[in-house]
Amino acid sequence: MSIKIGARQADNSGYEFIVWAPQINEVALKLVTPEVRIIPMERDRWGYWHTKVENIEAGARYLYRIDNDEERPDPASHLQPLGVHGPSEIVTHSGYSWSDQGWAGIPIEQLIIYELHVGTFTPEGTFDAIIPRLKELHELGITAIELMPVAEFPGERNWGYDGVYPFSVHHAYGGPEGLKRLVNACHMIGMAVILDAVYNHLGPEGNYLARFAPYFTDKYRTLWGSAINFDGAWSDSVRNYFIENALHWFENYHLDGLRLDAIHAIFDQSARPFLQELADEVREMAAHLGRKPLLIAESNLNDPRVIRPKESGGFGLEAVWCDDFHHSLRTLLTKDRNGYYVDFGPVAHLVKAIREGFVYSGEYSSFRNRRHGSSSVDRPAHQFVVFAQNHDQIGNRMLGERLPELISFEALKLAAGTVLLSPFIPLLFMGEEYGEDATFLYFVSHDDQDLISAVRRGRKEEFKTFMWTGEPPDPQAVDTFLRSKIDWEKRNQGRHRLLREFNRLLIRLRSEIPALVALDKNSLEVDGDEEKRIVLLRRWNGGSHILCLMNFNQEEVSFQYDRPPCKWFKLLDSAAEDWGGPGSSLPENITTPGVLKMNGLSIALYRKEGI
Repeated sequence: MSIKIGARQADNSGYEFIVWAPQINEVALKLVTPEVRIIPMERDRWGYWHTKVENIEAGARYLYRIDNDEERPDPASHLQPLGVHGPSEIVTHSGYSWSDQGWAGIPIEQLIIYELHVGTFTPEGTFDAIIPRLKELHELGITAIELMPVAEFPGERNWGYDGVYPFSVHHAYGGPEGLKRLVNACHMIGMAVILDAVYNHLGPEGNYLARFAPYFTDKYRTLWGSAINFDGAWSDSVRNYFIENALHWFENYHLDGLRLDAIHAIFDQSARPFLQELADEVREMAAHLGRKPLLIAESNLNDPRVIRPKESGGFGLEAVWCDDFHHSLRTLLTKDRNGYYVDFGPVAHLVKAIREGFVYSGEYSSFRNRRHGSSSVDRPAHQFVVFAQNHDQIGNRMLGERLPELISFEALKLAAGTVLLSPFIPLLFMGEEYGEDATFLYFVSHDDQDLISAVRRGRKEEFKTFMWTGEPPDPQAVDTFLRSKIDWEKRNQGRHRLLREFNRLLIRLRSEIPALVALDKNSLEVDGDEEKRIVLLRRWNGGSHILCLMNFNQEEVSFQYDRPPCKWFKLLDSAAEDWGGPGSSLPENITTPGVLKMNGLSIALYRKEGI
């Protein structure tokens, strides 16, 4: 059972304040508003300091005074209205009028995820500004939006991975009330909300956790410095902090899932891993929520234990991002072979990704100079999230180019079809549905000049393995942020409109045809031709059968189709003139084995006639 922390409404009146500081001699609560008061706190045997204050209301601001000297915000603050260095503000969650009492969530098999960054998705950069766009996303077929991190970070603009108050909703986005309005609006039209949560590190500026308690350890090192202490002395309460954070999002904000950032940077050698404990606590909460919150991991380990049930020795998370699918697809569409892309390129990699999930399941990785991964062949398809683009694969390029800047319009349709007709959970990055071509760059707004210089140097170092030349855009510059805002109006223009409608049709077919509805790796056949760069995918569910043909060759190719005789009826062809293509070379019907001609960089879908 987790221990509650932060400022919480007491059962009868007032607020209770609880902060973990086991190695501090004296902790006091300092109320900043409505009047300044210093209130002593009492320490329990576990190092938690407690006090209760009557006659105080939500909106009051406070700090913790440490050893009668240093004053810092609450590590479990729910709102930092003046930024990461200012006082915390009491937030009440009982006063919000939710309208989603009947909401039971979206089954994981029905997820069509739309990842977005709050600050760049609209000109206003707020939660409220997203709401008017939800209806159109829902009509597109999106069933869940995934927010990049919204925890309080320094300044007004940031990707969110520099957050230092994991419980606090960033004030510039609209704070707690704004997030609740967005979640409520999503649920009212049948869309789920997933939040990117960062449990592998905290940002550098405004990070005062180490002043309170041993939240960090030098036993391990991460890209961001000392690792979070998940398995050393005092780690029980460190785990409690992050478990309480997850439960906070589900209980107070009605979120439907968390995407756990880079779990490969969560170092933990304990017999009961933190991620397993987290999954257990979330499952226990689900019993009284009346819905099942999801935990989706980002991991570069290719370790199926992450998504195996606890009973089978796994962590019990519901799904994992499948980078191997992305890398296999991207290297077929582009000439990228630098950095981690050196491990990918053959058609066989995409074939294996569709068939199994992980491409590297113990094979030698040239990028890592060692064998990598373990087989995911036994894990069901709905446990893999796949994509052609996401914030990392765009924003961690030096110039932040999206796919429309790197590949042709025909290739964009092929990429969309490969993702949406796969047996996995698809994810689109904001604007991808209409071919948004604005850059998505890395941006920050730190105050510390030394830190700003370090970020600039770090970005240059990061790009060395990709052998890119030139200077990366300045992460601190306002223009870098502004250039990353999408142009929503493009969705109704020319080829942007065609691509949006193409994606809409793919999503509709995915939701209507039983063979596509069933996310089942055991009910598919997939083959590839390395020389001709052709992939043939057949999926079935009961009497429903589909045939998907993909050509990753730049030119038209002819190939032998030698399946047993039956009649296939063409549902769509990305090369058709209706979709802005040069005109289809494929027949409307395939009835017998024979030679087929297929346009370069195209995808076609057939359904068995009469089904």
